[in-house]
Amino acid sequence: MRVEVPLKAHSPASGTDVWHLLEDHLRSTAALARGFAAPFGGGDLAYWLGLLHDCGKASDAWQERLSKVAASGGRVGIDHKALGTRVAWERGLGRFAVGIFGHHGGLVDQGDFKKKLIAALRDNPRNVASAEAALSRLLPDLPADLSAALPERWQRDPLVGEMALRLCYSALVDADGLDTHAHHYQLAVPRVRPDADFGHLFALFERRRAESLAQRPPSPIDGLREQVYAESLAAAERPTGMFRLHAPTGVGKTLAAAGFALRHAQRHDLRRVIVAVPFLTITEQNAAVYRQMLNEDGAEPVVLEHHSQVNFDAPAAGPWARQAAENWDAPFVVTTFVRLFESLYARKPSAMRRVHRLAGSVIVLDEIQALPHDMLVPILDGLRLLVEHFGTTVLLSSATQPDFWALRTFEDLDRFELVSEVSVLNEKMRRVSYEWRLDADLTLADVADDASVGLGSSGGGSAMVVVNTTADARTVYERWQEEGFGDVAWHLSTRMCPAHRRRVLEVVIRRLRAGERVLLAATQLVEAGVDLDFPLVYRAMAPADSLLQAAGRANREGRLDRGRVVIFTPSDGGQPGAYKKLVGVAKTCFGPCVADPDNASALADYYRRVYDALDLKDPDHVGQRIQQARERWAFQTVSDGPLIDVKGDRRDHKQAFRLIRDEGISVVTPQGASTDAECAALIDLVEEIRNAPVPDLRDLRQLQPYTTSVHSGVLANPEVKTRMRPILGDEAQVGALVEWIGDYDSATGITFDPNLEEFVL
Repeated sequence: MRVEVPLKAHSPASGTDVWHLLEDHLRSTAALARGFAAPFGGGDLAYWLGLLHDCGKASDAWQERLSKVAASGGRVGIDHKALGTRVAWERGLGRFAVGIFGHHGGLVDQGDFKKKLIAALRDNPRNVASAEAALSRLLPDLPADLSAALPERWQRDPLVGEMALRLCYSALVDADGLDTHAHHYQLAVPRVRPDADFGHLFALFERRRAESLAQRPPSPIDGLREQVYAESLAAAERPTGMFRLHAPTGVGKTLAAAGFALRHAQRHDLRRVIVAVPFLTITEQNAAVYRQMLNEDGAEPVVLEHHSQVNFDAPAAGPWARQAAENWDAPFVVTTFVRLFESLYARKPSAMRRVHRLAGSVIVLDEIQALPHDMLVPILDGLRLLVEHFGTTVLLSSATQPDFWALRTFEDLDRFELVSEVSVLNEKMRRVSYEWRLDADLTLADVADDASVGLGSSGGGSAMVVVNTTADARTVYERWQEEGFGDVAWHLSTRMCPAHRRRVLEVVIRRLRAGERVLLAATQLVEAGVDLDFPLVYRAMAPADSLLQAAGRANREGRLDRGRVVIFTPSDGGQPGAYKKLVGVAKTCFGPCVADPDNASALADYYRRVYDALDLKDPDHVGQRIQQARERWAFQTVSDGPLIDVKGDRRDHKQAFRLIRDEGISVVTPQGASTDAECAALIDLVEEIRNAPVPDLRDLRQLQPYTTSVHSGVLANPEVKTRMRPILGDEAQVGALVEWIGDYDSATGITFDPNLEEFVL
C-alpha cells in the first residue's frame, strides 16, 4: 500500500525539522485573506485566491526540488502559479485570477495576462499535470463553480472591479507573507493585531487633549479652536462618506481631524485611522503629537509612523514597528501622500501588502492642496471608489481647500462640511492684513532691507521672507549678513539636509516663543504644518495656496491686532517652471483691487481656473491616460508606464503614476552634522557602506537625516558631477546615492554655482 507523503510549501524553520505543509499553508492563507477582505465584501474571493495561490507546488518536480534546496535555503526555481491561476479562471473567477498569477512577481496588464498564462502552462505541462493530479487530494472541498464569490457590481463597472482586485490582491499577499513568516519564526499563529478599541482610544485622546491644552498659555483664538473641535466631533456621528475640514491655519485642525477620525471609527466600527500628509516635516510633527495622545506605557504602540526617514531598526522601534510598516497593522498610521498613493497604485506585493487596510478605515488627508495636479484625477477617483464601494471615510483637511468638485471625478459625490460657516470663521480668524508690492523694480535686497528695518531700533520685531527658489532664499539671507544682522538671521531650504533643517527650526521656534528677534529666509517648505508665528511675513508671488499658507505663519496665535503679510514680485527673483501657469491664474484672482487669498469664493474660482489651465480633462493628459489604463486593468502600465518598445520591455516612466516626477539624486552630506565628531563618524559610515559587498540596510537608514534630493539637471554640469562621489554603484546618475564632497555652508547647506540653485528639490 502506497503511503502518501505530505506535500510541503516551505522548507523547515531554521534550527528545526518542522516543514511547512502545503495544505496548512493554503488554508491558513485563505482564512487570513478572507478576514482581511470580508469588511469590504471580498471575503469569499480572497479566500479562493488564497486557497489556490500555491497549489502548483503540489507537482512532483516542485516537491523534489524543495527537498534538495531546503538545507541551503536556495530557490526552487519552478513555476507554481500557473495551475492555481488556470483553475481560478476556469471555475468562474475569470480575470480576477490575475491576483494568483502575480502573487510573487506583481500584477500584470490584463491585455497580457492570458498570453502569459498560456505560455506558463505550455512551458511546464508535466508539472501542471502532476500538480493537478494531486489537487483533489489536496483540496477535496474545492467547488466546481466559484463565480458566486464575485459581487455583481465588481463585474459591472471596470473601475470598481479594478480597485476591488487591488484590495483582494493586497489581502492575498499580506496573508501569504504573514503565514510564511509565522512558519519560519515558529509562531503559534500568524501575527495579526486584534481590532483596536476605538472607544478607549477616543476617551484617552479627549483626556490627554484637555490636559495638554490646560498646560498651554491662553490664546485669543482658543474659543474658535474649541468651536472647530466641537463641530468636528458632531460631524463624526454622520454615516461614512466624504468629509471636508475647511478652516483657517491655527485653529487646531490637527487635533480636530484626529478627534473626528477616532470618534467616527468608534461610532461606525471602522478598522483604523490613516493620516497622510505631503511633507516629512509635517509627518514627524503630527506623529509626535499623536504618540503623546494615544500611546500608553507598557502597552503595544498605537501610532505607526511610516515614511522614508523613520528608522525601524532603532531599539525603540521594536519588531512590531518593522512588521507593521510592511502591512500597516496598527490602529493609527501616520504616513505621506507618496507612501499612501504610490502603494495604492503599485503592482508589486511588497508595496501592496498594506493596501487592503484602506478599506473600512478613516483616511485623513492633511494639507490636501499639496496633491500634485497631474495625478489628481486617478487620486480622486481612487478616493471616490473607496468611499462609495469599500466602506472608507475620507476627510480632506486644509486651510486652502481645492474645489475638487469642479472636476468630473467628484462632481456627483456627496460631501459633508465639518465647519458649517467657513466664511464666518475666516472673518473671525482674520489675523493679518495683506499688502501688495507688485511694482516691477523691487529687488530681493530691497525686501531683505524692508524686513530688517525694525531690527535697527529698540522697537524692532521678527520677520520671515518666503521665496520661490533656494537661490533667492540664500540671496535674502546673505543680504542680512552683509547688513550686520547675522546674529539674528537664519536660513531654511532644501539645500540643507533634514537634520540641519530640524536644528534651525528648533532654534527659530524657541527664540520666537521667548520673544527674541528672528529674521528667517526660507523657501516654501515652511508653509504647511510648521508651527511658526511671526508678526511680519513677506511672500514672493506664488500660487494662491502658497500665499495663504505663508500668511498662516503670521500672527498665528492672534496675540496682535493684525499681523502683516506683504506679497511682492522681486525683479531678480526666480520661480519653478511649474509655477508659471498657477501664478498667472493667481494674479487674475487675487490682488489689491480684486481679493485677498483668504477669500473663500475667490479661492474656489482660482482652483476651477487652474484645472482648466492645466487641461486636466484632456484625454491625452497623463492623469486621464492612467485612468484609461485602469479601466483596461493595465496594472503594469499604471505603475511603470506604457511600453515604448513593444518587442522589448522598455516603458515610459513619465506616463506612470508618480507623485514625484523627477526621481532625482540622493545626496548624503555628512557636513550637515551638528559636531565634527558626528561628521567624522558619518564619513566613516559612508566609506563602510561603499566598500561593503552587500550594504546593511540599517547603515543606509542612518544616513537618511543627512540626505537631500537634487534634481537630475545638475548632472549636465561636469564640475558638479565630480563633487558627487557614488556610494552605491559606479556613477552619479538618476536614482543614485552619492556623497557630496563639495562645499556645504553651515548656514545655507549645499553650495552650487548660482545657475544650478533651482535644481535642489
